[in-house]
Amino acid sequence: MRVALITESFLPTVSGVTTSVCQVLDHLARSGHEAMVIAPTGAPAAYAGFPVHSVPAARYRQFPVGMPSPQVHRLLADFAPDVLHAASPFLLGAQGIAAANRLDIPSVAVFQTDVAGYARRNGLGPAAAAAWRFVRWVHEGADLTLVPSTASMLDLRRIGLRRLDRWTRGVDLAGYHPNRRTDPAVAALRQRLAPNGELVVGYVGRMAPEKQVERFRALRGVPGIRLALVGDGPSVPAIERALAGMPVSWLGRLDGAALGRAYAAFDLFLHAGTEETFGQTLQEAHAAGLPVVAPRAGGPIDLVAHGENGLLFAPDDESDLRRCVTLLTRDPALRLRMGEAGRRSVLGRSWQNVCDQLLGHYETVIDDRAAVRATVAVPLSMQR
Repeated sequence: MRVALITESFLPTVSGVTTSVCQVLDHLARSGHEAMVIAPTGAPAAYAGFPVHSVPAARYRQFPVGMPSPQVHRLLADFAPDVLHAASPFLLGAQGIAAANRLDIPSVAVFQTDVAGYARRNGLGPAAAAAWRFVRWVHEGADLTLVPSTASMLDLRRIGLRRLDRWTRGVDLAGYHPNRRTDPAVAALRQRLAPNGELVVGYVGRMAPEKQVERFRALRGVPGIRLALVGDGPSVPAIERALAGMPVSWLGRLDGAALGRAYAAFDLFLHAGTEETFGQTLQEAHAAGLPVVAPRAGGPIDLVAHGENGLLFAPDDESDLRRCVTLLTRDPALRLRMGEAGRRSVLGRSWQNVCDQLLGHYETVIDDRAAVRATVAVPLSMQR
């Protein structure tokens, strides 16, 4: 199979979209498929043995945003893929889907970013409705849109999209594992984070307005805890102000083994943002055997079974956030039970399994497009 991936985010930018695209490319390479990537400028020239083609981009909040380019049509025409994978399509992805349709290439679009939610949170009013119209316009051009959560599925059905299916995200079940807590490096990190044996409330993710990390201020005064924050981004100064005087360890951006050690050093995981279409870090925390506290909104609704592998708080109620965290800090048996349940809940979500499912979606749209071609060709042949 020949797969063209067009992505709004790629290395060196680290994001959920980048992680998913890299995992897909790794899987395609292991499986013997061919691929090429179209990404915003600044990307490496190759990944997993596949060529990466850069197109011009503008900067927005530290992220490169790929701009429409005449290269896109030419690159797709020259590569002649069996299918186009558009990762979190925006301007660049929309152009890729349109070019694929002109070239009679089936396409799969992956919905991953709540653009309309960002517009709403920033008080843009009518822009939220306009954003949803844009989302509909982009995704209507794709043969299939893959959706990560029940909440996202409802949102997209509400705006009239119908060619939808579920596709979740994979998780590294070896890199994030409860057994890592016995690692001496984890013990050393934990001693640094909680020198007096405090419970470590951890967070991993981008420090950006939509993540709402400032809401951790609700934990001010909760006895016996320390906060450990992993990530960077434009909201760091605002978060520092919101959490001033609280016991906080800033670990910066981590990946690979260092990130696995950070999860292993936490006692529980807290996510405060209400605009997650999925919530990759939540299932990483579950893989590490941690109970998760998250809002009852968006992707976390599918990942956190309230009272089983974590707790869901009322999205706009910081006192409920505090109540949930406090409950877990006071009950070690409950933390252990929920952490074990969290680990069990992700055991079927290895990247191998998830990417195999994606290949099945590729095959579906390829077969469906071939069937359409056949129904058009038959009457023509009968006329000869």
